[in-house]
Amino acid sequence: MKVLVINCGSSSLKYQLIDTKTEQALASGLCERIGIDGQLTHKVAGKKIKDEEKNAMPNHEVAVQLVLDELVDKEYGVISSLQEIEAVGHRVVHGGEQFAASVIITDEVKEAIESCNDLAPLHNPANLIGIDACKKALPNVPMVAVFDTAFHQTMPEKAYMYGIPYRYYEEYKVRRYGFHGTSHSFVSKRLAELAGLDLKQSKLIVCHIGNGGSVTAVKNGESVDTSMGLTPLEGIIMGTRSGSIDPAIMEFIAHKEKKSIDEIMTILNKESGLSGMSGLTSDFRDLRKGKAEGNKQAEITMDAFIYSIAKYVGAYVAAMNGVDAIAFTAGIGENAIEIRKGVMEYLGYLGVKVDEAACEKTGEEVMVSTADSKVKVFIVPTNEELAIARETRCLVEK
Repeated sequence: MKVLVINCGSSSLKYQLIDTKTEQALASGLCERIGIDGQLTHKVAGKKIKDEEKNAMPNHEVAVQLVLDELVDKEYGVISSLQEIEAVGHRVVHGGEQFAASVIITDEVKEAIESCNDLAPLHNPANLIGIDACKKALPNVPMVAVFDTAFHQTMPEKAYMYGIPYRYYEEYKVRRYGFHGTSHSFVSKRLAELAGLDLKQSKLIVCHIGNGGSVTAVKNGESVDTSMGLTPLEGIIMGTRSGSIDPAIMEFIAHKEKKSIDEIMTILNKESGLSGMSGLTSDFRDLRKGKAEGNKQAEITMDAFIYSIAKYVGAYVAAMNGVDAIAFTAGIGENAIEIRKGVMEYLGYLGVKVDEAACEKTGEEVMVSTADSKVKVFIVPTNEELAIARETRCLVEK
């Protein structure tokens, strides 16, 4: 089955066409600056890259049609006709409590997704735009919604409830939801395989560390706690997000600088984290360079970043009363050697030992702990698009 995977943002659209039989991406690409001047990058596996071609993209419908045109293009295409696309899988950020699993998209499902818009105002409306655009272009093709939050719906109440008046949960569903669920699900399954464990009898911790980052405790194949909360702002320090802070900081700064709550939230989401702490950027390479040049802020930022991850790992060891294996994944997790080693050095009490040679590797499946380490630690590259394609195929083939 050939599945088109769509990840739609407010002004962008990422895509992959995946052959689920071979689990290979036949083509992938990105539409950017939708509604402005439009740029399309289209890549064909093992062949060609059509890079940043300017196209008029007044809306997502036009962007979707341009993607479909590329897929059947004589020079850059990978299918002979659109009839070869048997299903479309859509990444949807927030499913609230309504969705604990992926679903085939119906009008009722779209209404339920829309009801979660206030929980993800920057993401869900854009996801719905992508769904509508694809339905218009491919009206007879089944569509599936795969939710970032669904994997975490197995968390117990003690993990997802906040210490605030209960009426806010009853009235507004204020609780921990967690994100990156598709990645955590994919990586935890693969981690169990690599570590030679029975997923249903295992205690795993997945560190999805990118510009946005989250840590998840996976017990017997189910998410039992995760670092992100009602929104992706909570948890570890991230690229431009603060992560968990004392909530009174918001009031303190607002009073000192006469700022509105919206202005404070912009600071916490877009001007904080690695970027704000270091005074440089959120790019880890800049932090590494700054530290090497003796920049004290860069050094403190890297230390705090590592420490924040290690604290969550330790908390989840306690939450599960142990851990069998740990995975690092996503851009920084897979490629930043110093971060992995730094976190692992905090875990000596678990019997974790760093394999120095293996830890130098990046972007590939490899065990980075020694053979005699009591807890095995791996790099496990994530593949959210493949996970979405798998979910889509399973539902469509039922």
